[in-house]
Amino acid sequence: MELIATNIHMWVSFAVIIGAIILYASERWPVEVVSLGVIALLLLFFQLFPVYDAGGDPLLTAGNLLAGFAHPALITILALMVVGQSMSQTAALDGPTTLLLRYGRRRPRMLIFCCLIAVMVISAFLNDTPVVVMFLPIMIVLANKMREAPSQVLMPLSFAAILGGMTTLIGTSTNLLAAGAYFSLTGEHIDFFDFTIPGAMIALVGFTFLWFAAPRILPKDGGLDTGGDGAGGKQYIAQLTVLKGSPYEGMQAVSGMLPGFKDTTVWLIERGRQTLLPPFDELTLKPGDTLTLVATRDKLTDIAAEAPSVLMGGDTLSLSSSGEKGVPHLFEVLVPPASPLEGRTVAQVGAQLSGGSVIIGVQRRSRMMRGVIGSVRLEAGDILLVCGTGPQMRHLRTRRDVILMEWSGHALPEKHKKWIAQLVFLSVVASSASGLLPIVVASMLGAFAVVITGCLTIGQASRALNRQVFLLVGAALAMGATMEATGGAAFLGHQMVSALDGASSTVMLSALFLLVAVISNILSNNTTAILFTPIAVDVATRLDLPPLPFVVTVIFAANCSFATPVSYQTNLLVMGPGNYGFTDYMKLGIPLALVVWAAFSVVVPWHYGL
Repeated sequence: MELIATNIHMWVSFAVIIGAIILYASERWPVEVVSLGVIALLLLFFQLFPVYDAGGDPLLTAGNLLAGFAHPALITILALMVVGQSMSQTAALDGPTTLLLRYGRRRPRMLIFCCLIAVMVISAFLNDTPVVVMFLPIMIVLANKMREAPSQVLMPLSFAAILGGMTTLIGTSTNLLAAGAYFSLTGEHIDFFDFTIPGAMIALVGFTFLWFAAPRILPKDGGLDTGGDGAGGKQYIAQLTVLKGSPYEGMQAVSGMLPGFKDTTVWLIERGRQTLLPPFDELTLKPGDTLTLVATRDKLTDIAAEAPSVLMGGDTLSLSSSGEKGVPHLFEVLVPPASPLEGRTVAQVGAQLSGGSVIIGVQRRSRMMRGVIGSVRLEAGDILLVCGTGPQMRHLRTRRDVILMEWSGHALPEKHKKWIAQLVFLSVVASSASGLLPIVVASMLGAFAVVITGCLTIGQASRALNRQVFLLVGAALAMGATMEATGGAAFLGHQMVSALDGASSTVMLSALFLLVAVISNILSNNTTAILFTPIAVDVATRLDLPPLPFVVTVIFAANCSFATPVSYQTNLLVMGPGNYGFTDYMKLGIPLALVVWAAFSVVVPWHYGL
């Protein structure tokens, strides 16, 4: 009776997993809804029909099924999201990415290629996760600066790290676990470079496919931050006042141009009652000079982040001392038809727009007259770029003379704290990569550090968390627990051995790889490696063959976790920033896994002489 009950549990687990994959892939319902449904169904089934171990204790309690929500891997991912957001909020990577772009602007694809190759090589000697953490924000900034969607580069970043990690003993924790299980079973060691030659050959084949296929398969707009309907590229007329001690004091014109205003058009400069027009020959900026310039919102954001008061005529915002309320934001408001502001100049509207918020730019679809921003008369349809705090922005919702464009609000980068974010980020990577601290400990300390030092507010940190990732991981780990507890994974392995009884060693290796790769995308790759290493040794013993090639098969296949976001930590890391859906991983991951499988089926039997 116990055997029948166990079989029922196993088949129900298979049905739930298959159903969940179909629902995730269909994208008919949100990932969060499907994940909650899976968890609720498993909780109900195993509450009504418990499965017991040999001692009569239940194997799958509510605590076991919900343990995924406290899993160290999930906590690590969420904490790293917060640390990564601090890098973005403080613009901490502007310097390194500008340097990279300076040498790679003419060949941006080559720059991305070199970064991915570097990730592969480094991942062979360091844990994949800190490597991806290190390159993730760099790749996002590079993609944005080159006007490419981050979705085009982030999944290849994760997959390149996985491919590199399968080439040495310490490339991933999966390799070490399989090697440890192999030693326990046979007493034989797997050395550092024992499988590097076949692993490198397979990785290069996989990377070649990845490089050419990813741009054609992955979404071309996922994760692209355009600030709404192209907000980052709109041209605004703005005014900049040179203040004493500001970065612009003492700037000298070179060949009639001001070198500190790259990608910006300076229309005119007012110095007292004198108006200076370009070209600005032999000019040195002095405190009190007022520059009228035309720039994109992105450029004005950079200027405001460095010295916000220069765009406000020397004024400062009324900021509270701490918390979300005191963070300066840039947001856009529309002047609607019949607004009382029509016909009034920007100078007349002044800082009274909303309790202290300041107009720093005006954008008009029709031609705008050259002149200082204060003399611009507002028209219906004008978009005002406004700097203010959160409460000031919310106050604009109640006004009838302007329409707040809600999606346009973004906090200004706090560049004066970028060195803190950089130090925290490097500390997390170094301490986890060196083994000084487990990555979950290092990432939690990092998340705490960026909040306590003010690089992020609590509100910004909470918005950095991705609820899809949270629920998806919880559901995936619950499904993995049911497969392990009900014997589903072991059942599949033994069924394969029985079905292929009498087949050649090459066919057996290829089939074992395919089975382990499929299971690895449902269970965690570490769990898969532990479950299938004994099976692989058993198969080799039955065939009277050396067990090492079969254990290496498990290592390569368990690392072949490309088809789902939950199959590997780095896949989850890039899911939110790349704005990927479940099917995006399947569209690229399944073909990549098949290519790796085909390469394996040729390389490993040849390398081991089977």
